[in-house]
Amino acid sequence: MKYEKLAKDIIENVGGKENVNSVVHCITRLRFKLKDEGKANTEVLENMDGIVTVRQSGGQYQVVIGNHVPDVYKAVVIEGGFESNRPVDDPDDNGDKGSLLDRFIDMISGIFQPILAVLVASGMIKGFNALFLAAGWLNEASGTYQVLNAIGDALFYFLPIFLGYTAMKKFGGTPFLGMLIAGALVYPALDPSAQAGEPLYMLFAGTLLESPVYIEFFGIPIILMTYAMSVIPIILSTFFAAKLENYFAKLIPDVVKTFVVPMLTVLTIVPLTFIVIGPIATWASQLLGAGTIWLYELSPVIAGAVIGSFWLVFVMFGLHWGLVPIGINNVVSQGWDPILALMFVHSFALAGALTAVWIRTRKQKLKTLSPPAIISAVFGVTEPGMYGIALPLKRPFMFTLIGSGIGGALLGLFGTVAHVMGGLGIFQIPSFIHPEEGMNMAFIGALIAAVVGAVLAFVLTYFFGGATKENEESAQPAPQEENKEENITNEVIESPMNGEAVNLADISDSAFASGALGKGVAIKPSEGKLISPVSGTVTALFDTKHAIGIITEHGAELLVHIGMDTVQLEGKFFNAHVAQGDKIEKGQLLIEFDIEGIEKAGYEIITPVVITNFDQYTSIETAEEGTIQTGKPIMFLNK
Repeated sequence: MKYEKLAKDIIENVGGKENVNSVVHCITRLRFKLKDEGKANTEVLENMDGIVTVRQSGGQYQVVIGNHVPDVYKAVVIEGGFESNRPVDDPDDNGDKGSLLDRFIDMISGIFQPILAVLVASGMIKGFNALFLAAGWLNEASGTYQVLNAIGDALFYFLPIFLGYTAMKKFGGTPFLGMLIAGALVYPALDPSAQAGEPLYMLFAGTLLESPVYIEFFGIPIILMTYAMSVIPIILSTFFAAKLENYFAKLIPDVVKTFVVPMLTVLTIVPLTFIVIGPIATWASQLLGAGTIWLYELSPVIAGAVIGSFWLVFVMFGLHWGLVPIGINNVVSQGWDPILALMFVHSFALAGALTAVWIRTRKQKLKTLSPPAIISAVFGVTEPGMYGIALPLKRPFMFTLIGSGIGGALLGLFGTVAHVMGGLGIFQIPSFIHPEEGMNMAFIGALIAAVVGAVLAFVLTYFFGGATKENEESAQPAPQEENKEENITNEVIESPMNGEAVNLADISDSAFASGALGKGVAIKPSEGKLISPVSGTVTALFDTKHAIGIITEHGAELLVHIGMDTVQLEGKFFNAHVAQGDKIEKGQLLIEFDIEGIEKAGYEIITPVVITNFDQYTSIETAEEGTIQTGKPIMFLNK
């Protein structure tokens, strides 16, 4: 609430929230993209308390705030309602967005995060209801069982509709439009089980891709599949739907845009999903099933390792449905099935990893979410723990796959198979009892594999999961708060670059030149390396890697900003060797950058090096203009 009034005044003087297309922040300033910069009251903003200055550059309206810009940004977003009313650029999305896997995980976790609480609740209800049934306290004909089953199953059955909302919002489209698309996919009359009579014809007859066609869309064959409980089809549909909606929004006149844009979007994307996305997912599942049978015949141990390791990945893509029919058919035709038995350990491995997170984490949110997710996993419902905890944290998910893979290999080694179609998690255990031999070695092997998988995932996550370091750092007070004024001492700051020292007042960026963001010096680097001029802690490092904040061991707050307006390069030409929160030593390589590339892109390479808490020093003496080298004094701070 500290910056509520400032945020309100800023929004009002940039032309109101209706004039804002997006807002992000870098290390010192708010960066607005306005519909009409002429509506902004620049003079008023420049004279406002809490604002250093205003700059208009590169299509951005920049309101310079200073080091506390993240707090002001949060207040601006809340006050303007930008998160709920329109897609707002994420400040952490600037620059290098990580590997393809990192971006995929961010997308999946972002889509599932909003429904995490109800996902956990549904999983617990399903698990307990299965327990009541197995214990004989309820039976399937019981009204109590049916109501509890409906409550627990509703979210999973209609999962595409929930994901239609969250995915469409994630991709920048209209959330209710995503729900409408998902509603069409789960429409009962278009489920394969609802089709009566003989199919019109068979596509790809005599091949693995053989598919009956019951209906056509303007003469184009539609291969029906069950979309209830599916994930990938609706995510793919909303991804393309968001782009289509934005395209149609630019094309259609405003007078009819409100209803014509959603109509055209739905009429395009839903048939496309039925005709293309659905069949591709179905064929991928069938090919996966055939490949798995071949692998099992080749080596049960290898098949167990592969199925165990990748089962949760198959679930994420909906490819596991290629194995389920094969497992059912095996039980019916030959009285036993090895395929679905090999995935048995995955839920216990996940439970082990989640238990390690629960014990080690200091984040209250993870402490709260972990226990019900663990219970759900033990009962075979993995979605809450997978999407809500393991996948976003990355390492616990990877260690779950490792534990599950080792467990799967053990199942193959012991020859564990399912003799009946059982439940999941602990409720799958009775399916391993041999009808004649009873609890034979294959049955005991299943129990051993579950314990080994769970313990392995727990140990790996406990010691190498990364959650401890991350959460201990987040639980600690910010370094700025640890170093109060009384800890400030005299200090010498060395040059972080080789190059030429320049008077700070002579650079083109008025916010730095005025000294409002800090006192110091500027350097025109001759080499693309930023070396730590002090020992201390990295307090700020954006994904764009163009600027770094450091607090020294003696309490000085140092800001190094490589180039002018280089945040707009979005991380291109920059490579960081440290992360926010890292302890660093004097002389350590912090960032490498391509001087030639930056300058060819049209940006100045001049680099301000400033002390932002300059008001806590009686004087700051800077080196004279001219050649400077790393390791040589560039500033003298006097208390």
